[in-house]
Amino acid sequence: MTSWKLFLSSWEFAPPVVIGCSLLLVGYFFLVRPKKIEKKSIFWTLGVLTLFFALVSPLDKLGEDYLFCLHMAQHMLLGIIAPVFLVCGLPKTMVESWLKIPFIARLEKILGNPPLTLIAANGTFWLWHLPGLYDLTLENDTVHIFEHITLIVTGVMLWWPVFKPVPQGRLTPLAAILYLALTAFISTILGVIFTISDTPYYERYAHPEDELGALKLIREDWGLTQLDDQKLGGAIMWEPAGVIFLWAMMLSVVDWLKAESRNEPDNTPGNDQIKTNEGAENA
Repeated sequence: MTSWKLFLSSWEFAPPVVIGCSLLLVGYFFLVRPKKIEKKSIFWTLGVLTLFFALVSPLDKLGEDYLFCLHMAQHMLLGIIAPVFLVCGLPKTMVESWLKIPFIARLEKILGNPPLTLIAANGTFWLWHLPGLYDLTLENDTVHIFEHITLIVTGVMLWWPVFKPVPQGRLTPLAAILYLALTAFISTILGVIFTISDTPYYERYAHPEDELGALKLIREDWGLTQLDDQKLGGAIMWEPAGVIFLWAMMLSVVDWLKAESRNEPDNTPGNDQIKTNEGAENA
């Protein structure tokens, strides 16, 4: 077994994933019908492709059977990166039309409430990484699928108050910075726990079934012990995720500065006199 052979042999194009992602793309372009390539449609496409890659690539098979670090990379894609692309890809007019439906408007007001989204997203992520529950997801396909769905849904909820396409209920730039900083801090704590711990937490990776015959390659050729793998997974959990949240905070800072500049009075010398003269002429 070589690394290249392992990479090629661990792709799994499960029909539900292929069909589901295809429907997300086809349905979007059928409803939106963009007349040209637009930023929104690019974001949505990137979101769906991110989901597709996370679920069919070696991240799924190798992360489930062998490597915690790859499973964490998959969770980052499903719970953080894909959702932000999907939220940014929704057109304003489409969301406005949805929110005219009373039931959807009430549901959005509840599920889009920032304290709830913060608790739901971070709580879900922490919950699924409890050792007993984590091992259960790797042993039971139904639970594993449910885990993925909850990561995606709560990921969308997390980004919704920050990047929702309609202004109603969207966080102000300063509030968004605080919201994202708190989220980054919470995810960092979990990642650091895995990074500094000297205790392997998950039974599945201690005794993998080795269906692909890759264990010797991973342990001997790559030199990855279970503990090294867990530490690497913890680093993936907080370092790349931290960069993503930092990027989002920088966008919020830019929005904040733009808002401040719009609210500043025009103190250009002579401007008051010009306005006075204009007022006199209009009178």
